[in-house]
Amino acid sequence: MRTQLIGFGYENLLRPVLFGSHGGDAEKIHEDMISLLEKVASSPLAALARFTVGSPSSPCEVAGIQFPGRVGLAAGLDKDGRAARMWASLGFGFAELGTVTAQGQDGNPHPRVFRLKQSRALVNRMGFNNLGAESLASRLEGWQVRRGEQTLGIPLGISIGKTKVVPVEEAIEDYLVSLRAVQPYADYVAVNISSPNTPGLRQLQDKRQVIELVGALVKEAESLGSPPVPIFVKIAPDLDAHHIDDLICAVVESGASGLIATNTTLSREGLHDSDRGLARQEGGLSGAPLSCRAREVVAQVVTSGLPVIASGGIMSVNDATAMFDLGAQLVQVYTGFIYCGPALVSAINDRQAKAG
Repeated sequence: MRTQLIGFGYENLLRPVLFGSHGGDAEKIHEDMISLLEKVASSPLAALARFTVGSPSSPCEVAGIQFPGRVGLAAGLDKDGRAARMWASLGFGFAELGTVTAQGQDGNPHPRVFRLKQSRALVNRMGFNNLGAESLASRLEGWQVRRGEQTLGIPLGISIGKTKVVPVEEAIEDYLVSLRAVQPYADYVAVNISSPNTPGLRQLQDKRQVIELVGALVKEAESLGSPPVPIFVKIAPDLDAHHIDDLICAVVESGASGLIATNTTLSREGLHDSDRGLARQEGGLSGAPLSCRAREVVAQVVTSGLPVIASGGIMSVNDATAMFDLGAQLVQVYTGFIYCGPALVSAINDRQAKAG
């Protein structure tokens, strides 16, 4: 009943106001949401939110990390960690901040986020807009965050990507700069080599490139602390089965701790007819149309034997359950949170608690 009331309130009261503000500009609405959560985190409303939404009660250990719950926030929603203190109060068992880059950057030109309402999807071409890895590190330092201590109530992953102006040939050192900045604060680091919105980035999914890049990051992590921060690799849903097998072999060989499947897709399959006009916008598609493909990729990558965080197309409790049934240890939501609000997180937590 609690989850139903939260869902009704969000979908019928709060969401219409949010979606209708700023003339429907999705990015401005997103910024307002992050600003609001940033302010609420230091107010009594945070405790009220935690009481209303509830806390996860299905703890698990993945890659040596103790997670209080199995549903987390996906990268991209809180790039600079401004709302990091609020995610535990909204029922999340972990949050992945970023993607951050070694150098702060503005990202791609506006407009760059488009809401495909009938398809329950988003198209974005943000391009890793962020203040930089050092800025995020400074913010977390100010809150006295330390890896393993769950200072903000939950584990924090940090996603790192390539700075746009850095050539692909120099990507390794660029990623290493970000790793060095964030590793004291990250419970795990996610290596984003699969966003479609940074030119040349997906070239890094080549088997040889993965071995070199991820191997260098794993080696650096080992030199920076003991135990080393776990390294997860996030892959694209647009790879064919053979390429995914190659990537799995490369990730295992490089010594990574796990996989995140998947990022956004360049495909436009499964869209509602009324959204076809927006489908022509460049960028990665997320949301309900990605659900089936994300499951296919998760089903393949779990054969690696590495822990898998399922991300992509998780819009309902059944979507999350399907990922767990396939063998994913954790799930992440982004577009599902935009459309369904904290009720989705609460419902997944409830289902997992009942599943034992």
